[in-house]
Amino acid sequence: MLKFNSLSKGYSMDYLFRDVSFSLTPGERLGLVGRNGTGKTTLFKLILGEEEPDSGTITAPKNYRIGHLSQHLKLSEDTVIKEALLGLPKHEDGIDETYKAEAILMGLGFSEEQFNMHPSGLSGGLQIRLNLARTLVAEPNLLLLDEPTNYLDIVSVRWLKKFLQSWKGELMLITHDREFMDSVTTHTMAIHRAKVKRVSGGTEKLYAQILLEEEVYEQTRERDEKKRAEIEKFVNRFRAKATKASAVQSRIKALDKMDKKDKLSDIRTLDFEFNSAPFMGKWLIEADGVSFGYDRAAPLIKGLSFSIGKEDRIAVIGKNGKGKTTLLNLLDGDIEPTAGAVKYHPNFRIAYFGQTNISRLDLSRTIEEELMSADPYLRREGARRIAGAMMFSGDAALKKISVLSGGERARVLLGKLLATPANLLLLDEPTNHLDMDSIDSLVEAIDAFDGAVVIVTHSELILKAIATKLIIFDKGSVSVFDGNYDDFLEKIGWEGESSPGPAKKKNGKANWKDAKKLRADVLSEKFRVLGPIKKEMSGLEDEITELERVSEASSRELLLASERGEADLIAKLSKTYHESRERIDTLFDRLESLTNEHDAKVKEFEERLGEIG
Repeated sequence: MLKFNSLSKGYSMDYLFRDVSFSLTPGERLGLVGRNGTGKTTLFKLILGEEEPDSGTITAPKNYRIGHLSQHLKLSEDTVIKEALLGLPKHEDGIDETYKAEAILMGLGFSEEQFNMHPSGLSGGLQIRLNLARTLVAEPNLLLLDEPTNYLDIVSVRWLKKFLQSWKGELMLITHDREFMDSVTTHTMAIHRAKVKRVSGGTEKLYAQILLEEEVYEQTRERDEKKRAEIEKFVNRFRAKATKASAVQSRIKALDKMDKKDKLSDIRTLDFEFNSAPFMGKWLIEADGVSFGYDRAAPLIKGLSFSIGKEDRIAVIGKNGKGKTTLLNLLDGDIEPTAGAVKYHPNFRIAYFGQTNISRLDLSRTIEEELMSADPYLRREGARRIAGAMMFSGDAALKKISVLSGGERARVLLGKLLATPANLLLLDEPTNHLDMDSIDSLVEAIDAFDGAVVIVTHSELILKAIATKLIIFDKGSVSVFDGNYDDFLEKIGWEGESSPGPAKKKNGKANWKDAKKLRADVLSEKFRVLGPIKKEMSGLEDEITELERVSEASSRELLLASERGEADLIAKLSKTYHESRERIDTLFDRLESLTNEHDAKVKEFEERLGEIG
């Protein structure tokens, strides 16, 4: 059990959290929430020993192993698979568990061809995935994950969700994806107003409880203030009257005893309201047989045709690197199709948010100036209003873009989006720098927008909330699905997520693509099945070792007690010794049973892999 006792941490006399105590119980999967800047990542750094608390302690059991996802990968091996294998726990029995690393790498979107690549040849996002794979393979007692979905595509997010649902150790998770968090955690804890609030259950239950408690607090505070005002009025009125001296003194004492409750400060969040431009036509954009590829021999998009109506909500989904952002760039006119055409209505007006567009901000401008550049009709007071909505209130709007963090620049880009009159929004992963409350605000603004929206996202929460049509990059092609995300999952689903039966064979051998998919499924299942068995076996071995130590010590002390003739101590030690031996025998029986089960499962999986070929 990990224990946090009277923990405090702050910077420049401003506390992130103060005098907080809680514990992480065995097997607990804890979701950590709170607005950006409240100290979630700092708490992780304290657990890892990367920072020291101002006061309080964090204690863990002996030999308690902590694994965490670092955004910075230190490469030490010459292939991806070797790097992933560094996370495998050392086993004296020499069992080869390479399959665990292979299954996890495949689940996170690596192909077998990439296993033997040098890690330095991977993109930054894939390097983070490799680090995540190494962390998961290690099977630590406690797994710390800070925004693990940021570099994952939707298929890998779905795989990770299933993996974490079966995680047997402890987990602490920070993510802006409410649906992902609620699907894998058992408890949720908020860092709120420099304190922590923890519940069994999901985010909705937690926030409802916080809201209720704050409503009760404010009602109590207002009632106390009213009572205080009445007492003060009585004291001031009758202070000089001798006949009322006793009553006055009694009320003064009552005032002294009353705790003065401070009014809760307002907590600001992003406030979205898009600036819609009028549109009277039927189609904003018509894509006719559009193809594009940086390599003409292997196009990312081939023969794609669809139209965007004035109220459409279209989600572009699929694995990373397949062409989702490229499609948005085609719609924006940044690049030209190699075949086909994109036709625009004369009254078409677009606003585009993309992570790479952050680099287009003018570093020499202030936030206010950058916002005003989005619309020639936007005056300074309008820019200040939008800056305030993006949490740059007052003189903060006069900060230069050059001094802002990546997250702050993303908020400026969102502000420019709000300032731009548009009837089509192109949104490429707009939630990466937003907390849960801001994402809720964004979804509400998209729903209220009087225009069309095309969004690239891996958040199933957003997909289910807004998408009425999908453009899907999957199975080596791109297609249009006229329906919502739940319809897609029910009718089509993602490639490789299910295996209704064995791979079809030609000439007695499995089809290569089917075999590859089946092999990955079997390896993943093997890891899920054998992992808990091996973990229990390891726990039994540790307990047997400890009990044998206790038994030997009792035996030595029993001999000494017998020599001294200490009857009471002999009886006590004899009981301890026999209980230890009985428990050891029980544990050995269970260990033998598990070993047989493990060996049988290994043989079963090897046979299944052999049949696939």
